[in-house]
Amino acid sequence: MATLRIATIGAGDSPTISRHQLVEKRVAGPHVLVNVTGSSTVSFNDVQRFRKSLLLSAAFAGCLWIVKIVETIFGFDFGHFGIYPRSMDNLVGIPLAPLIHGSWSHLASNTAPILVLGTALLYGYPRAAKTTVPLIYLGSGLGVWVFARELFHIGASGLTFGMMFFVFTIGAIRWDRRAIALSMIVFFLYGSMIWGIFPRDPGISFEYHFFGALIGVALAFAFKDTDPAPPEKRYSWEDEDLEEVG
Repeated sequence: MATLRIATIGAGDSPTISRHQLVEKRVAGPHVLVNVTGSSTVSFNDVQRFRKSLLLSAAFAGCLWIVKIVETIFGFDFGHFGIYPRSMDNLVGIPLAPLIHGSWSHLASNTAPILVLGTALLYGYPRAAKTTVPLIYLGSGLGVWVFARELFHIGASGLTFGMMFFVFTIGAIRWDRRAIALSMIVFFLYGSMIWGIFPRDPGISFEYHFFGALIGVALAFAFKDTDPAPPEKRYSWEDEDLEEVG
């Protein structure tokens, strides 16, 4: 994904100005000098990046629905392409299992998290996502193959758990405004997923959830500095305060 390029332009039809120029702005009578940091262009690039992130997440979710439609129309059973732990014949299940779902309700329950969490991760951390998403996708499956119960494990839950724990954890350790906002959003919507890493229902692969979450947390620490924090506006009075202190 392309890195964010910041240009510095004024509001409306104002001509392009330097990043460090000051522009007078009338606020409730007195004039206040503020630093213009190209917020218009940053906002435009943010919108473009959000749209691209949502489109990629929707495309993956669409692929899952296509797989289920094909399975249903032609009477196939793709379940045997899932992960069967420690079986050399089922190593192919590591890349294929997230694409397969046992029922329409199973697929529907994963679709919204893929859209929301995938968009949040791709939008907030486009550089880290290039490595993080494949590692969560394959790493959670590998953990299941090595350690899980000897049953077929299918579904995209390992990916969704990994993305949720990644976005939440990295927001807690980076502490910039965008990271905090994304962390709070995903926790508010999907914080209850934390209970999914514990064994509750024998028919649910808690192992897939656990390894997805574990890898997501580990990658959050590993890639916490890969994407730069968004630029913050700086006002002239802050510089004046620094000069006075000096």
